[in-house]
Amino acid sequence: MDKIKVAHIITQLELGGAQENTLYTITHLDPQFYDCYLIVGKGGRLDDTASKSLGGKVFFIPSLVRSIHPWKDLLAWIAIYRTCRREKFDLVHTHSSKAGILGRWAAKVAGVKKIVHTYHGFGFNDFQQPWIKGIFVLIERITAPITDKIIVVSSENTVKALAHKIGKPGQYIVIHSGIKVTVYRDLKIDKAGEKKKLGLPEQSPVIGMIACFKPQKAPLDFVRIARLVKDKIPQVKFIMIGDGELRPEIEGLIAELSLSETVKLLGWRNDIPAMIRLMDVCVLTSLWEGLPRVILEAFVSGVPVVATPADGTREVVIDGQTGFLAGFHDLSAFAERIKDLLENPEKTSRITENAGKLVSGSFNIDIMVRDIASLYESMR
Repeated sequence: MDKIKVAHIITQLELGGAQENTLYTITHLDPQFYDCYLIVGKGGRLDDTASKSLGGKVFFIPSLVRSIHPWKDLLAWIAIYRTCRREKFDLVHTHSSKAGILGRWAAKVAGVKKIVHTYHGFGFNDFQQPWIKGIFVLIERITAPITDKIIVVSSENTVKALAHKIGKPGQYIVIHSGIKVTVYRDLKIDKAGEKKKLGLPEQSPVIGMIACFKPQKAPLDFVRIARLVKDKIPQVKFIMIGDGELRPEIEGLIAELSLSETVKLLGWRNDIPAMIRLMDVCVLTSLWEGLPRVILEAFVSGVPVVATPADGTREVVIDGQTGFLAGFHDLSAFAERIKDLLENPEKTSRITENAGKLVSGSFNIDIMVRDIASLYESMR
């Protein structure tokens, strides 16, 4: 049987679930059956990782950037088109909003036979100006007919896409975003020692958030929640793992709310499993999502979650059973739920047990790769 020559296209290799899962898929599809390549913009934190893993099978396109930039977007489309024409891929699999549009149209014009797209989240959301959201939805509607299969990471994403008249039901398939379950489940750390390294008192409860500092993740809400919780539990500490465009505003708000001794900004780290284990509660204040991988990681690590009901989050955080939900920008609700978890260990134990059972099945990253391979085979 001939190998399937596959190109994955993603806008940039930032540190995030979509990017990490895409790299994992490329490097773990069986090389006996798949010849995998990556087309990506430059400047992501995982660029070196991709280069080391894929060697000459990664094509960096400097003009492929996250923001809308008509001239660079045209250059990126041309570069993707030329790469597809030259390499004669059997299948192109796109990820993320920008690469999803440019990549699918470039592949179609270049004559690629099969096109797959994964929605890790949508480029449109209810927090945009209506006319901006309308343009993004229209572009997705126009692009859906040239897409053979559309992968979504949660059933909620299918419902949302079809409600916006993007594609047809038969195009959609749910393949959950996966994690390496054993890495988180089996990890043992010296919690007191790790806290000491970070300057955190051993007896202080730790509330954590892992996210890029961008508007989608609403990190300023996390800082304001910290102020509310500290007023009720003075010894509590908050850690923020990540970085991004909103960092100056976050630092300013921390100073304004007199939280410099309470909230620690740890930047991007390579020891995420250990950082999650340090947390007593994991918080995610996102305004929109696909299916946040950090929630699954917290579940497997035995750490309770309080999150917004953003898209796929609702599919795994079942309020009061596997975690707690709090409304968008509802700071007092977040604070109350965090306080409840810290003060009721029996409730916390029940919730984390339920959450751990939920993840152990179809959210395993190797099952994700297996399901993607099965989809590719069905498209031969």
